[in-house]
Amino acid sequence: MKRIAALLLLPLVMAAAEPRTPPVWSAPATTRVVTEDKTFEHNGIKLSGTLYLPDGARSAPAVVVFHGASSPLRSEALYDHLKRMLPSLGIAVFAYDRRGTGKSGGNARGNAYDVLADDGIAAAEMLAKDPRIDPKRIGFWGLSQGGWLSLLAASRYRPTAFAVSVSAPMVTPDVQMNFAVANILRIKGYPQADIDLAVDARTAVDEFERGRLDRATAQKRLDAAVDKPWFDLIYMDKTFSDPDKSGWAKEIRHDPLKSIGAITAPTLVIYGSADPWVPAAVSIERLRAFTRDHRNFETVVISGADHAMETTATPGQQIDPAFFPRQAPDSAEYYGRLAAWLQKNGFAR
Repeated sequence: MKRIAALLLLPLVMAAAEPRTPPVWSAPATTRVVTEDKTFEHNGIKLSGTLYLPDGARSAPAVVVFHGASSPLRSEALYDHLKRMLPSLGIAVFAYDRRGTGKSGGNARGNAYDVLADDGIAAAEMLAKDPRIDPKRIGFWGLSQGGWLSLLAASRYRPTAFAVSVSAPMVTPDVQMNFAVANILRIKGYPQADIDLAVDARTAVDEFERGRLDRATAQKRLDAAVDKPWFDLIYMDKTFSDPDKSGWAKEIRHDPLKSIGAITAPTLVIYGSADPWVPAAVSIERLRAFTRDHRNFETVVISGADHAMETTATPGQQIDPAFFPRQAPDSAEYYGRLAAWLQKNGFAR
């Protein structure tokens, strides 16, 4: 969600912050990256981010980075490849701290997807006023939940030039989490009977939140799982809120397919073939059926890549929250596909 990749993806600001006399054998780099901290507002909330811009840029394309749910800060390793890779292709990158985190104001919890998408749109509108940025070539990139937000923002912001969605399920959040929980228990070595019990407990709560099941029955099915040794692995509490007070009740009503039909900009959707968190095969099937008449959509599956477009993490690491801050893409195919698509569509030099 690290080894050699971590060395390759060191933040640009670190390199820029260490002025020193270059060795006599050095040569000037083709691209020098300028970094600038910027603030912008959305509905009175001040948000803070950093712009990574090719030095001397004039009318450069730009991409606004949307966050994965567990990676809310601009400094996350997950985004370093964009800061290093895209400016060398002539594309500016703007990464910001999600509202309620880092140096951004607002609350971190309870934000609807449209609010988070509109935060990114506000960032795009801020960039459009910068004379070094081409206002007609600003797009969005996001991974996981950020992939949803990238598509949602592209559907809501008419000037969107392009959208890239990485590892974003094309199913509702409850379906995605049941898929993930089943795989978490498989990776941990639990038998199918335990997997079925865990998914049944989650499904019971989901059905209650949708108004399809009474509370007593849902609680009974949840209670059957509470004392199991794997309960802490399935992202559930021992009880649950009424639908009118539950943020999860709102989340599970989000079907990403409802927004993508409004997208007119070129859109790249990327999945990893070895992602335990997202039902990629089902997502691709739904996406292709829904976008059959939308030639602006392209879908690719990266061989051996996991949720973070990483090929070197073990299955145990992929599901370990303690490992999430270290996740960073290391798939050469992912890098190549992204760069080639941006170039094909006229955004990369």
